[in-house]
Amino acid sequence: MRRRRQAKIVATLGPASSSAEIIHALFSAGADLFRLNLSHGVQADHAQRLATVRGLERETGRPIGVLLDLQGPKLRLGTFAEGRAQLIAGTRFRLDLDRSPGDASRASLPHPEIFAAIQPGTELLLDDGKIRLRVETYGGDYAETSVVVGGTISDRKGVNVPGVILPISPLTPKDRADLDFGLAQGVDWVALSFVQRTDDIAEARALIGNRAWIMAKLEKPAAMEHLDGIVDLVDGIMVARGDLGVELPPEQVPELQRRIVRACRRAGKPVIIATQMLESMIAAPVPTRAEVSDVATAIYEGVDAVMLSAESASGKYPVEAVAMMDRIIGRVEADPAYRVGLEATHTPAEATTADAICFSLRQVVALLAPAATVTYTASGFTSLRAARERPAAPILGLTPHVTTARRLALVWGVHAVVAADVGDVAEMIAIACSTALREGFAGPDSDIAVVAGLPFRQPGTTNLLHVARVGRR
Repeated sequence: MRRRRQAKIVATLGPASSSAEIIHALFSAGADLFRLNLSHGVQADHAQRLATVRGLERETGRPIGVLLDLQGPKLRLGTFAEGRAQLIAGTRFRLDLDRSPGDASRASLPHPEIFAAIQPGTELLLDDGKIRLRVETYGGDYAETSVVVGGTISDRKGVNVPGVILPISPLTPKDRADLDFGLAQGVDWVALSFVQRTDDIAEARALIGNRAWIMAKLEKPAAMEHLDGIVDLVDGIMVARGDLGVELPPEQVPELQRRIVRACRRAGKPVIIATQMLESMIAAPVPTRAEVSDVATAIYEGVDAVMLSAESASGKYPVEAVAMMDRIIGRVEADPAYRVGLEATHTPAEATTADAICFSLRQVVALLAPAATVTYTASGFTSLRAARERPAAPILGLTPHVTTARRLALVWGVHAVVAADVGDVAEMIAIACSTALREGFAGPDSDIAVVAGLPFRQPGTTNLLHVARVGRR
């Protein structure tokens, strides 16, 4: 089941992709990691989907990652007496904590943390930005606003407060319950929504520990002010362009996407581009040309993965969407300009032994053109640092731990394989050669470049680079 590409595909599971048959088809079409979106469905449904993925893993012998995506805080209006109201530009509209049904002059906003953070001039966006309000006066339990952009508003529509850091934890009681559920089920990644600052990551890390890798979803403009600090503290980043596009002018989103990707590549942390990548395939068997270009642009930028949301979770063509994404990635990576772009955007290695070894690996691959690079890793650290260098040869990530292999399923270029633990360098080289041959990465008498850390089983000790010749069976 070797992939012939380096970038990975994340497919969200949902009502359209719950059966074992469809999940198998998604994997065969190219999905490398499956996302469980806890904003929808119940835990029992997600548990069944995860069990199906684990069954698929046993059947194929390929480690498959599972990402638990927590809902995070949802800021919403209350209800309206008639179910909806028409807001007229230039009129006044009051928001308050009174939970009684609203009308065209006022509505309930049951979030005191918003009133604690706003000030005159703050903009409030309703219903994904379709309606825009400006705060004129406010108190601890109300805000008098003027309607800048009007329209029809209905019950429990979402509220966004761009440019304001809200005094709110990214983990709601529901998230904590879902987190306990996911960790008990053995998920590999946890995506944390509504990240605004580094303290949000510390709270999640205290709960998760080493039981899963943490991914921060960057969907709040306030997070951009703390981008480097957030990247340093997490294991991966998701660029959640949907909410970013609500809270920011849409023309700013591509710039921020590139900035986030550069920060992640510089730090050697996996980065996913998400939201509306092949949106039209929810209802149509083929995407628009603009969507194809969007996916291709992300791949040219050197991202680790691209993600399908509703396209695979609830759309009519989930398997076709994954297959289309697979073809787009393959086409881009076959373009000579792709490697040129990766080289042009490569950032210098850090002054550490691990980075010196992996930088040398990149140079060895460029000079000797080995069939594959092989990283032997317990924690995943060596594979991550090798992937940061974006070597021209595929990365065969050998690890004695299935949990590490599943996590690495998201990482650019890494084909993770669970291998026996080793006691010395000679045994490690022998396993590297036999695995590269068995998995189809190398043929007899071809070279592989092996990177590892000594002593074995000690994370973060990458200090060995060895070029080996693969023998015959």
